[in-house]
Amino acid sequence: MQTGYCPIYGCEPLPDSEAQPYHHRWLVVDQDGHALNAEQKPKLKEIQLSLSFGYLVLKGEGMLRMDIPLDVIEDDDSVVGEIHAGMRRLRIVDEGDLAAAWVSNFLGVQGRLVKIHPDEKPL
Repeated sequence: MQTGYCPIYGCEPLPDSEAQPYHHRWLVVDQDGHALNAEQKPKLKEIQLSLSFGYLVLKGEGMLRMDIPLDVIEDDDSVVGEIHAGMRRLRIVDEGDLAAAWVSNFLGVQGRLVKIHPDEKPL
């Protein structure tokens, strides 16, 4: 059983209680908008996560670090979309092309890093 809080669904949890508000707030989705998990993409577990000065920091072997702001006011409707996660339909915020390139290169599959909209409950 895992202990801790995992900001990105499918990645290893952080033991730090500061990560609790961000538990399962982000997902990696494939090109069809389906959430990827560690069973489908075991390499998700290899992404090293940390929190630093208001950022979610992603590191991976052979990759430059990627910093994603933790708390952003979502006021740009052009990056808001919807996905289906199980029986739920969720509003999401796309973290952009740079984050998509990072996760795609690391995982070896086309994907996007998305954040569950703050108005939604995380997974």
